[in-house]
Amino acid sequence: MKKIGIIKEGKVPIDRRVPLTPKQARELKDNFNVDVVIQTSDIRCFSDEDYKAQGLEVVDSVDDCDILLGVKEVPISELKAEKTHFFFSHTIKKQDYNRGLLQSILEKKIRLIDWETLTNENGNRVIAFGRWAGIVGAYNGLLTYGQRYNLFSLRKAHECFDYADLKTELTKVELPNIKIALTGGGRVTKGAMEVLLGTGIQKVTPHDFLNERFDTPVFTQLNSRDYNKKIDGGEFHRSEFYKSPELYESDFLKYARLTDLLIACAYWDPAAPVLFTRQDIVKDDFDIKVIADITCDIEGSIPSTKKPSTIDDPIYDYNPTDDLVEQALTDEGNITVMAVDNLPCELPRDASESFGHELLNNVIPHLLEGDSKGIIKGATIAQDGKLTSKYSYLQDYVDGKFS
Repeated sequence: MKKIGIIKEGKVPIDRRVPLTPKQARELKDNFNVDVVIQTSDIRCFSDEDYKAQGLEVVDSVDDCDILLGVKEVPISELKAEKTHFFFSHTIKKQDYNRGLLQSILEKKIRLIDWETLTNENGNRVIAFGRWAGIVGAYNGLLTYGQRYNLFSLRKAHECFDYADLKTELTKVELPNIKIALTGGGRVTKGAMEVLLGTGIQKVTPHDFLNERFDTPVFTQLNSRDYNKKIDGGEFHRSEFYKSPELYESDFLKYARLTDLLIACAYWDPAAPVLFTRQDIVKDDFDIKVIADITCDIEGSIPSTKKPSTIDDPIYDYNPTDDLVEQALTDEGNITVMAVDNLPCELPRDASESFGHELLNNVIPHLLEGDSKGIIKGATIAQDGKLTSKYSYLQDYVDGKFS
């Protein structure tokens, strides 16, 4: 019988999420004929006692487990050699700060399966926290706008017990007839729209956003075709854009002239055009004053995102004239930026329950009952001390030779 351990999160700053709630961990044990143990932790959003109440064993060590489930990167000192580890490794884009982590995984002959790389036959992710990033990110965007203009005061998302509690805060939101632009079309964007619509903000088409005046606050959802255009003036083709983004340039400024709050949810490929530049921001007709950058790509598609912010200190000001980060809410000429890079952590109970549901339904059967569709194989970054063929492109990163 395989033994699965839910590990204590060791990354700092702490993450209170879990891959499985107590009830879900019990369901895993009962339905899949495996032993499940919980490594003791004093930081989880669900306590050791919550797991014990489900008849689960809480242990100090998970050394005898075959499979280890976590959320964030495991500290190198806590990696278990020759075991199967599941966690978000943040290595597949050759993130410099985690090169040592991947090196250690290979040295310890760990089988690494990354939550981010678990996809179905269509290439769509089968498990993610994206919806919750969108929900908290949009909430934080509204909170920041209200704070900047002294319109209303909301509790921070992490001060709410759960999503239901957070929704009571949204009743306090009273906005003038501002325009909000929302980029993207995936889980994150859908989560953000859930909040905006739940607040009573009307959704309008990109065309009406540009051409109509409204007496109430409105938002529009922008997909890549709405704010990118062919350099040669030709027609936009989505498949071509993703295959050859260098043939396109940004056409976002027509929205920036009319947008008060930008909520950025769209995935950005470094080969694609940036949304706008610092030179665009300093133009007289650039209207955006508050940006909730849920994507948090540092110096990526949004030049004002110079650094990630934190749950405890979620906003800062960007001075476009000097290209500097400054103290939040200090100058009307600045842009106020919310760029928390671990947003789902602010609603850990709800985010964990949603994640655990997808884990039980979309991952565990393939892990324990046969991987006929190759979902586990395709997400396995390393095994037996080597990178798998799909991720062999990371070898120069491991060797420290990438640029």
